[in-house]
Amino acid sequence: MTEEQAKPNLDLIQMVQRARMQHDREAQPSEVSGVYWIESKPLADTPPPTAQAGEWLIETTVSAVDALWGRVKAATEAGELGYKSKVSTAPAKYQTEPDARVIVARTRDADDAADVARVEARLRALGIVPTRYERI
Repeated sequence: MTEEQAKPNLDLIQMVQRARMQHDREAQPSEVSGVYWIESKPLADTPPPTAQAGEWLIETTVSAVDALWGRVKAATEAGELGYKSKVSTAPAKYQTEPDARVIVARTRDADDAADVARVEARLRALGIVPTRYERI
């Protein structure tokens, strides 16, 4: 294989990533089964996460996930939460109920107490009570 053949096709990778994000913007978690997570990112550029990123977890159910995800997704896209949010389309490994779902709002740096608190406050302002915070 030549060096040119070994290089990844970055245009193709970016095209696939854009298609995935478009799919995720339109998807309803309760109706998706082909992927395990649906993701949302801010529409404007934001700084990347540090090696100490963390996440707020919001446990929910299939019957409530679409409405909750809609609020989290809108806040994420508006840049009001962290660098990324995602929602499970099936129960997480630790969840035993078949209709359990989890929404995750990721923060850039778990050591940045002010930012972690800001994201929690914004979730609560949206009427969402996070279950817990974890380093990832």
